[in-house]
Parts: sequence; structure tokens; C-alpha cells
Amino acid sequence: MSLLRFRVVKEGFGKKAVAVDEPQGRPPRYFGQQVFNREKMFAYLPKKAYDAVISAIDNKRPLSRETADAVAKGMKHWAMDMGATHYTHWLHPLTDGTAEKHDSFIEPDGKGGVVEEFSGKLLIQQEVDASSFPNGGIRNTFEARGYSAWDISSPAFIIGKTLCIPTIFISYTGESLDYKTPLLRALNTMDEAATQVCRLFDETVGRVYSYLGWEQEYFLVDESLVVARPDIVMTGRTLMGHESAKNQQLEDHYFGSIPSRVEAFMRDLEIECHKLGIPAKTRHNEVAPNQFEMAPIYEETNIANDHNLLLMSIMKEVAKRHNFRVLLHEKPFAGVNGSGKHCNWSLGTDTGVPLFTPGKTPEQNLQFLVFMVNVLSAVWKHNGLLKASISSASNAYRLGANEAPPAIISIFMGKQMSGVIDKLLSSTTDAFLNIDGKSQVTLDLPQTTELMIDNTDRNRTSPFAFTGNRFEFRAVGSSANCASAMIALNAAVANELMEFKSAVDARMAGGDGKMQAIVTVLRQMLAECKDIVFDGNGYSDEWKAEAARRGLDCETSIPLIFDRYLSKESVEMFKNTGVFNELELKARNEVKWEIYTKKIQIEARVLGDLALNHIVPVATRYQSVLLDNALKMKQLFTPDKAEALASQDIEEIEKIAGHITAIRSQVGEMVEARKVANRITSERDKAIAYHDTVAPLLDTIRRHIDKLELMVDNQMWPLPKYRELLFIK
Repeated sequence: MSLLRFRVVKEGFGKKAVAVDEPQGRPPRYFGQQVFNREKMFAYLPKKAYDAVISAIDNKRPLSRETADAVAKGMKHWAMDMGATHYTHWLHPLTDGTAEKHDSFIEPDGKGGVVEEFSGKLLIQQEVDASSFPNGGIRNTFEARGYSAWDISSPAFIIGKTLCIPTIFISYTGESLDYKTPLLRALNTMDEAATQVCRLFDETVGRVYSYLGWEQEYFLVDESLVVARPDIVMTGRTLMGHESAKNQQLEDHYFGSIPSRVEAFMRDLEIECHKLGIPAKTRHNEVAPNQFEMAPIYEETNIANDHNLLLMSIMKEVAKRHNFRVLLHEKPFAGVNGSGKHCNWSLGTDTGVPLFTPGKTPEQNLQFLVFMVNVLSAVWKHNGLLKASISSASNAYRLGANEAPPAIISIFMGKQMSGVIDKLLSSTTDAFLNIDGKSQVTLDLPQTTELMIDNTDRNRTSPFAFTGNRFEFRAVGSSANCASAMIALNAAVANELMEFKSAVDARMAGGDGKMQAIVTVLRQMLAECKDIVFDGNGYSDEWKAEAARRGLDCETSIPLIFDRYLSKESVEMFKNTGVFNELELKARNEVKWEIYTKKIQIEARVLGDLALNHIVPVATRYQSVLLDNALKMKQLFTPDKAEALASQDIEEIEKIAGHITAIRSQVGEMVEARKVANRITSERDKAIAYHDTVAPLLDTIRRHIDKLELMVDNQMWPLPKYRELLFIK
């Protein structure tokens, strides 16, 4: 295999980048090859334009139209050198995916020919049909105008022969219609709020960055088997299927030897990621058969989120080359682990200080505790909102089972950090500022060196866990846009930091010293929010009861969970941080309810079709085979002997008949429930109806089909079974 490698060469008095055909080398040689990063900008832009755009990125300043024209010209030349013929504004609409409309570079030259042009105007802004994307009623079909605008903080890249420009997406009246716009708002507010708090300890801090390191879990299934499963094709998951005799119970797949076909896919995927600047680093088998994970090095949250969306797109294309289908559904197979997208979130300053890591001095440790307590308080106040941010029809199948965290948001801190918090709350001295770092453990083995043990363990039943220098939001679903959770989390913590700074300033104005004011406010906050900390088993029934007593949000209905976006506390918090106005929140909830309804509706339609047109006919045919066998027994043997020999067949016939009758009856009930729900005009009420009356029937119908799968002749069964789907050959 060979791939194009980028290098900078001199040309006249300037420089240019060329793509050269060269044998595949080590990743540093081709990393970022298809990205218009700072190296490419330096090579293709005039120095004045380069300095202006770098300053705009680093200092969050707007670009002049003159500079935009220069950037567009250089970007076009680079893209054409790389073989690009088209460009697109790359959007993040409210679909959890991405969107793009490709335009070629050509423009009429007035002489019957064309020239290739790309102006700053086309780079900065384009018009997009805003009525055809989910918008929650903000735009009508006859009010279609919307705008996409260049996000200069995220570099452009090339996919195939198209230059992709990351953009925000807003309506004609200015409301956001995407995930990127509110994410950038939340990150900007976090930067401002956290920087002000950091300056209580270090006045040289200029910026605070939010970082994200996602872990993408996914399943791989042979493409030939997927096309024979209409449920997977239409919904991304199996709506029926009895569990395999062997699945994950031996725990032999996790971190096991990667199958050679899968490793070839992973290697190909990593090369594509590296060319696009995605720092893919970790790959391994996950717990369930055919389940795997990819994780990159952490990046600034906006860039990391762009890279995750890009990964989910390219991994599907790479899988096709290897005759695989990637399944990103949170629960494609019943009875085994589902897939999440653990979001490792942290904060750090432009001075190089990680804010979730204890320091070496009491003052550094106090700063660490300030940010820890503010996170605890934000999650306590908005635990219902954070749950809403990760909730969906597909993630509902995953949460609370097979190692997925429960649908109750709490924070795991670990024994040592919980002890520090207790000291902060109760100590009359500053003993809480003595925080131990990693400890050493010496094994009685001459072949090993000392091990460094973290100051906190991991709790796989915790949806939001402190893991040493970051928080791991484990409840995010594998198919989700990370931005949904990152918007809510960064906005909530930023709002808490603003309130903390105001409270400290007020106490200092009243005569308290700075350290005294900080500690006093921290203790007040901690006394209110300490119930968010839970280090025990999140799966236990005792915890569910305890969580309710603590006042945590224990709602399990997805449509009702979405109400948390419109609570008084959420509306006020988003307004204070400038992330959403109330109209945008209402519109987004309309979209969430509508998408929930449509996903359950599609699953119900597919299951009904498969049940009545695939399963019942085959079961009936097998039932006829048994009936024919029983009748022949009676013709061949004496009545007593025939009855004894045919008794098992007759018993099987009765069971099959019972399952067939139940399936037909329940499918009819499900169709009627859909008809009733579809007449409801309120998206919220319709979603509730689908949750309460349609979704439960999916499981009851499935149970009868799965029983039939064990009874019907294997050669007659119309669908590939779990034992075939879950094990790559």
C-alpha cells in the first residue's frame, strides 16, 4: 500500500506544499497530511495573513474580510495541490451526525470557459436550507434561509476530493440549529469563568482550556450477515435474537488477541485518522464478542468533538473495504455489553497547570479543591440535566446493565479523595491541604520494579467518576454527539465558577482574607452538594432507594427526562452562561421528543414486518412439518404407540401455536398503539405515548420470537443468529 505524503518545498521566493507518492512510512511522516494546519498555513499564506489568522485563533478575535480572502486563496491552492475539486461547509445539525453540500471551485470566466475560484466570502459564510434539518419549529418550510459560518478554531481538512470547512449553523433569526454553536459558547464561558477563578491564585493565567478525550466503542459484524438482517440495516440493532450459548461469560474477549481481519481494519482506520490529524492511539478488544474500542490522545474539546464525528463517518467507509459493518448503536445485541463513548473531561491553564491534579504546595492544592468542589456542586445542581444530555432512545437500552453505568448521575471520588473532602468539610485546621499523590507498591518479585498507584480507583458502575486528573463521563452513548454532554457539563461548571467567584469577592469585600474567603465559600458549597458523591455499587437496589432519598434525579422515562432542559434552573443557567436562550431550548426539546418517537416508530414497524412476514410464516411451516409427522405416526403405528411417539411433537405444536398467536395479537396491539399515539399533536405527549404503550411491546413480541428461534428447524430460520453475528471468522 502507498499513500500521499505532504511536504513543503521552495518555489521562487516562497514555499508550497506538494503531495508526493511515497511508500507508507511511520505516522509522523503523514500525520495531518490532509489537514490545513499551521504548517500548511505557514507554507501557503502571506506572512501578514498567517500572523493574523494565528492571532485570531489564539486570542479568539474575528478576521477581517481582507485576511479571509488571503486565507481562502491559500486554502484553495493547498486543496487543489492535494487533488481537491470541491469544497463544503461541514455542519453538525441536531441529528447526532454531520451534513455537507459540495460545491466545485469553478466559476464562469465570461469567455465561455471557467476558472477555479474560492473567495473569503465563500469561506466565511454560506446559505443553507434551515427548514429541512431538525429545528424544533424555529424554521418553517416557507422560511428556509439559514447560515453556516466558518469556525476558525477548527482546521479545514480534505476527505476524498472535497475540502471540508468546519462551521456553525444558525437560523435566519440567529438561533443555533447545531451542536457546534452552543458548544463554542459554553467553552468560551468556561474559559472566562475559570480564568477569573485561577487568577485568585496566579494572576499570569490568561486562558483556561477544556479538554476532551473520548473512548469510542463499537461492534464489527460481517457485511454479508448484516444484509440478511433487516432489523440491523434499518435500526442499527437486533430487534430479535436468542442469546448465543457462548457470549461474554468467560470474559475471554476483553483485551484478548485482536483477530487478524479486525487488526487489518484497525490499522487501515488508524492511517486514515492520522492523515486527518486525529491522534488515534489506543485500540483493543472490548468485553462483548465482536466489540472493540478506539481512543485518541486528548485534545481541546471543540477539536476533539470534531474528530469524533469525523471518525464515526470514516470508520464506516473503512469497514466496507474489509467487508465489515460498523455498529455504533448503544445496544445492538441483547444480553451482552452495550457500547458507550466515555468522555474524559479536564481543564488546564495556558501556563501548563492541570486544574484537576493536586499540586506540591498548600496553595496549589487549594486551587485543585476549588475546581473539584465547583464540579461537585455543578453536577449536584444539574444532575437531571446531565442525564438528559446523554439520554436517547438507543442509550436507554444500554444504561444500567452489563457494565454500563446506571441512569442516576452521581460522582465517584475514591477513598482518598472522599477523605480529603470530608476533612475540608469538618476540619478546623488546614490539614485538608495535605493531599497525597501517587504511592509506591513494591512487589516481592525481582523481575519487576516499583509500581506507582493512583490516589483513586475506578468504579465501573459510576456514570461520572474522578479518575486521577480528570472526570470520566461514562454514561455518554456510542452513537451520540459528544457535544450534547460537553455543552451541559461545561456550561453548568462555568456557571458554578461564576457564582463561586462572586461569593468569594463578596466575602473579601466584607473583610475576609482571600484564603479565608475561599475556604469558607467552599465549605458552604460542599455542605450543600456532598450527597452527589457515591463510591459504592451503582447497580444495587439499595442505591436506587438511597439516591431518591438524597434528592437525585431517578426518572427513567426518556421523554420525561428531556423535561430537565426546560426546568427553571436549567433555563436560568443556560441564560446566565449565554449558551442557549429559552427559544433554543424549547426547539431542541421538540427535536429530541420527535427523534425519540421516530426511532421507536421505526423499530416497531420493522419488528412488525419481520414478525408477521418472516417469523410467523416460517414457524407455521415448521409447525406443519410436525403435524405431518404426527399424522404419519398415527398411520404407521398402533394408536397407543403412535400417541406415545407423537406426544412430544404435539406438545411442540401447541407451544409454537401459542407463540404464533401471541405474536399476531401483540403486533396488532402495537399497531393500534401507534395509531393512537400518531394522532397526538404535542411532540412531548406523543413521545410519552410511544414510551409507555409502544416500546414495551417490542420486548414482549421479541420474547416469543426468541422462543421460536430455539424451536424451529435451524435450516428454516430466516435470519442469521447471534452465534453467527457475534463471532468473526
